[in-house]
Amino acid sequence: MSGHDSGYDLPAEITVTADGPIRIVTLNRPERLNATNHALHTGLGSLFPQLDADEDARAVVLTGAGRAFSAGGDFGYIDELTKDDGLRRQTLADARRIVTGMVQCRLPVVAAVNGPAVGLGCSLVALSDIVFMAESAHLADPHVMVGLVAADGGPVTWPLLTSLQLAKEYALTGDRISARRAAEIGLANHVRPDDEVMPAALECARKLAAMPRRALEDTKRVLNLHLERAVLATLDFALAAEDRSFLSPELRKTLDKQLSKRDGTG
Repeated sequence: MSGHDSGYDLPAEITVTADGPIRIVTLNRPERLNATNHALHTGLGSLFPQLDADEDARAVVLTGAGRAFSAGGDFGYIDELTKDDGLRRQTLADARRIVTGMVQCRLPVVAAVNGPAVGLGCSLVALSDIVFMAESAHLADPHVMVGLVAADGGPVTWPLLTSLQLAKEYALTGDRISARRAAEIGLANHVRPDDEVMPAALECARKLAAMPRRALEDTKRVLNLHLERAVLATLDFALAAEDRSFLSPELRKTLDKQLSKRDGTG
């Protein structure tokens, strides 16, 4: 079943299909490597409350269509955000809903990272409960590199998943984190050959879905209370700082360079 005929109200950029009690959520802009545009971002903001309300759902697998998990923000979308205060306000509110929605979601979320997970893609992985990465996949949070404050992912969650020093290194530099490195430092649970990532994630989700429901969901909640405290302590400052950074000259310079490349004028 698709997101539209299953009672989910989502844009075409996100599909939800059922495999028994498991909901497979697919980021669905494969022609743009599932880069974040406004529809995808807003859809993610409303996704997790809808999953929570799906009484037949017991576990979630989150993955990307095509070659990528999600290759970060679409530069055209970021450019719009620098020029439209209303759109930026809505986007930052959606960012808050994505983070709090994932942290508070009753269902265990298993990430099947089938390819690059960059920017928001990296944040979605960091907010998932159990992470399977393809050998060829990598993580990266390049917010700072392009002139933005990294507000909704790595800096908020990584200090709980890995060491504070490693979180600082990867958040401040935007360096790529290979799948093997991610598993070594606690940002991924398992690395699998590319063609085995989705089957392994589904097997894990089936195992979780077969657990006693109340015990599983309440135990996830106990664990995520640690994460929620960290998120609520940092998120408002982080989003306000990111809002300011959308107007920075450094971001403008990055966008002009990227957009001229895209348009063939650079």
